[in-house]
Amino acid sequence: IMSHDKDADCHFAASGIAAIVNFPLWRASAISQSGFKIEGSNVFVRYYKAVVRPPFHGVLATMLGMTWARGAIFYGSDKGKSILKSHEVGNVFATALPPLVIGTLVQIVNMPVVRATITIQDPTCKMTSVTEAMVHIYKTRGIEGLWHGVSAGILKTVPKYVTAVAVKDYMEEHLPQVDKNDKNKVTLRSAVKSITAGIAGAALTNPLDVLRNEMFKTDLSLRGSFKKCLKEEGWAFMVRGITQNTVAVAIPIGITIFMTDILKSIKYG
Repeated sequence: IMSHDKDADCHFAASGIAAIVNFPLWRASAISQSGFKIEGSNVFVRYYKAVVRPPFHGVLATMLGMTWARGAIFYGSDKGKSILKSHEVGNVFATALPPLVIGTLVQIVNMPVVRATITIQDPTCKMTSVTEAMVHIYKTRGIEGLWHGVSAGILKTVPKYVTAVAVKDYMEEHLPQVDKNDKNKVTLRSAVKSITAGIAGAALTNPLDVLRNEMFKTDLSLRGSFKKCLKEEGWAFMVRGITQNTVAVAIPIGITIFMTDILKSIKYG
């Protein structure tokens, strides 16, 4: 289902739905990749504490940040590609450039909130709000501390969305077309496209997620965090929290793409 110029509402609504569904999974991924310790007699108890059990610190800020970020990236990518192709820009460049630029800007704008929300997911953290965490980071690390980890954040976010958008567009163009009046086939086609794009975007970025979260936890540089992880875990650090991350990343990307298609099909009948 191709986008129109007036489809921003569908993109942002779909992104909001994905953010609501995804917060508990994001929380588990952030805790796992950061190496925060959760007490529990077995993996099921620890998973329950990470995903299900309150308190959910930073939930509103996280969901709002996710909503505008993914909505901006996917809508901006569709709109940007349309504009570039109207100026006879090649398909590869027109597909890759919009999520590259928008993803970078989104990551820079969101970084203080991202850092604060991940910080307060630590079960041992005495701070309970994003504002409190941001003030603490500012007082102890200065203004630059709020953007500590932005390099790793960009390195992991931009390839993820460039990949997801490229796969989404490729699947849209190459999957067999179906009768638009057959809702089951339309839904299935959208689901295949969404799941494929989500998994592809998630699978590539786990090592950079780990490094970014390690930077948040230790205040080390990207290079310092890499050396620390390599020394303590070897190359196994690259797959730390990969299961939770794949779920936490693939699901919201997939839901955003899928629900955008569904909302557009409802909007246009």
